[in-house]
Amino acid sequence: MTAGTHEHRPEEPCPAGLALYTRALHEGHVPAGDAERLPCLAAAGLLRPDPGDARLLRPEAPAVALHRLLRDVDEDIARRRRQGDRLTGALEPLLALGTPDTDRADATGIRMLSGLDRINTAISEAMADIAGEVLTIQPHSLESALRTTALIRDQALLDRGGRIRTLYQHTQRHVPAVVARYEQLRGDVEARTLDQVTERLLLIDRKVAFIPASKDRSAALEIRHPALIEYLAIVFDRLWHLATPMHPRAVRQPPVSGVTARQRAIARLLIEGHTDGDIADRLGMNVRTARLHIAKLAATLGSQSRAQLGYLIGRSGILDREA
Repeated sequence: MTAGTHEHRPEEPCPAGLALYTRALHEGHVPAGDAERLPCLAAAGLLRPDPGDARLLRPEAPAVALHRLLRDVDEDIARRRRQGDRLTGALEPLLALGTPDTDRADATGIRMLSGLDRINTAISEAMADIAGEVLTIQPHSLESALRTTALIRDQALLDRGGRIRTLYQHTQRHVPAVVARYEQLRGDVEARTLDQVTERLLLIDRKVAFIPASKDRSAALEIRHPALIEYLAIVFDRLWHLATPMHPRAVRQPPVSGVTARQRAIARLLIEGHTDGDIADRLGMNVRTARLHIAKLAATLGSQSRAQLGYLIGRSGILDREA
């Protein structure tokens, strides 16, 4: 073992060092070569050169060595306390300015919110007194733990004369939790659906927006920047005009040439080269359901293979005759 591999604080002797120091106390000295691999002994002052023979090391008395080591520790503690006092003196005048954190918006009008409880509280606070319009995009139905809270919060807004418009994917049209929501809400509330929607969005009174900041939605961004708010509102309005009404007046897209609206959406993604998994994710369904729709589409068009299906989709013109 070399000095470079003797990995511990040099002033704290290791077991091997203490063993050699003990031997030196018993014998009165040890060869200097025996301590070459143990630099902690010299650093701690436990061994010192023999004045009469440079080849030997003599032990320091344990009481003397301990006193010096403890004095070094006390000096180190005092030095760190002085350092702490200097830091306190430098930063204490700045404490009155406040501490930037993720619960306060910065100059960009954006702040990070961490944790579902914190996100839900921020949304409730933003909706507490408004009587305007709330625009939402919900690619998936809300978690059961948040469903009741959201229902109470939304009904309070409607009771104040507010308005709610929500965009879902087509796959949510018959989800029991979604259907139950609109059976319970009373007031100016509308919902429409699309084949594909963006990630979750909550736009409150066109003044503050919330969007996910992590895949598991355990973090969110609260946005108050006017330009970003206007951009999100424009995106929502354009998607809204492309969507199919779901509530209060449900509209079903009729089949074209025996191909349903859902199958046309899948056909569009197929000719773009997406895999079954990609298609399922984009349209909010599981892979098995997506493959079932693909099989029905293939049967309708008379396709015998995946390659032929793409050709027949293009030839059929079903994507040129949107219902």
